[in-house]
Amino acid sequence: MLDSRPSSHDDLVDHLVRSTALQRGEAARVILDVLAYFDETTEEFVRRRHRELQSGGLVNTEIFERIAAELPHRAVAPPELSLRQLRRIVYT
Repeated sequence: MLDSRPSSHDDLVDHLVRSTALQRGEAARVILDVLAYFDETTEEFVRRRHRELQSGGLVNTEIFERIAAELPHRAVAPPELSLRQLRRIVYT
């Protein structure tokens, strides 16, 4: 159950309720999910994407190239990482 105290996102929740078919609780959960997504560190993103792509049947060569291509498009792009640096994140 959601906390009944006002949050700093009440205006955004209200906006989503007015502009979509979402109920208040659903809108709040969407906001929390989006915030968690953008709070993910580069290392967490690399590890998560590696697991996702590996489970999709890709091999490491393809996986690391794809991750390297995706990183610059993150909301806050990290510095460019080499394929070797990406491997180190996954395997350390």
